[in-house]
Amino acid sequence: MSALVTGDAVVLGLRPARLPSRALAVAIDLVVVFAAYLMVSIGLAVATASLDEAAVMAVSIATFLLVLVGAPIAVETLSHGRSLGKLACGLRVVRDDGGPIRFRHALVRGAMGVVEILMSFGVIACIASLVSARGRRIGDVFAGTLVIRERVPASRGTVMPPPPPWLMGRFSELDLSAVPDDLWLAIRQYLTRMRQLDPAVNWSMAVRLAGDLAACTGAPAPEGVPPAAFLAAVVNERQARDARRAFRAGAEAPGAGAALSGGAGTGALGYAAPGAVGSAPAIERDETAGAGGAAGSPRVTTTGEPAPGPSSRAAAEAPQPRPQATGFAPPA
Repeated sequence: MSALVTGDAVVLGLRPARLPSRALAVAIDLVVVFAAYLMVSIGLAVATASLDEAAVMAVSIATFLLVLVGAPIAVETLSHGRSLGKLACGLRVVRDDGGPIRFRHALVRGAMGVVEILMSFGVIACIASLVSARGRRIGDVFAGTLVIRERVPASRGTVMPPPPPWLMGRFSELDLSAVPDDLWLAIRQYLTRMRQLDPAVNWSMAVRLAGDLAACTGAPAPEGVPPAAFLAAVVNERQARDARRAFRAGAEAPGAGAALSGGAGTGALGYAAPGAVGSAPAIERDETAGAGGAAGSPRVTTTGEPAPGPSSRAAAEAPQPRPQATGFAPPA
């Protein structure tokens, strides 16, 4: 990995492309360019058959410069360093500071590429790339560019490191309500990129962010705790609080406790829901069989109708199909 320092003293971790991948990209580009050059040359040969030898030579030189030199320069300029071969191999040409290239960078690279790649059949470019620590050829050195790998694993450098185990839960009483969102974002970006920074820059950024966080919370970092570990522990505490708040909100949502109530179809007092299967019909009680009814007095049900006689009672006690409930049954 190549460490490049930007104007903001941020060290960028760029992965320079090595010779095998660059050679494959150049080979793909050359196949496409020479195929286009061959087609254009055949068309121009037919069109300039009536011209003299000097005119044909001038047209041939112009075709060579436009197709084999001008076309790659135009493609790299318009695509910001992604030619067809580099796009297929996951490579890109960038400036030394990591920014996109411009026309002057592509022009210098293309002009030097005529000598390095076309005239010497790639021998000069291969030797220069092997000698350079970042795999640059002579055209890259003069243009101030670098060929890097674009397709790298997405998980590298994007995972926030967890806090040390001995700091877990230590800041549970810390007030985080006054910390602005911009500071949280800056802390998260620092924690995800702290392994890519220069040690001196890493320490200075951690101290500054820890000081800003302590000023917002009103509680400085404990003695002996590194600032990066303090930031990671506070961010972990905030994430834990957000998770508990989201879980509590989901548990208190309407209808969330239906599955936690008693039996299905029954309320808290035991009433059956309308139309519930197995609920009992209205039950008649003999008010004279209980407390102090006079002997021989007519027995009246709770509905106000005379109780049935012995014959009707025997018929009533016979097994009958159980009626379907249509309403709430009072508790027994």
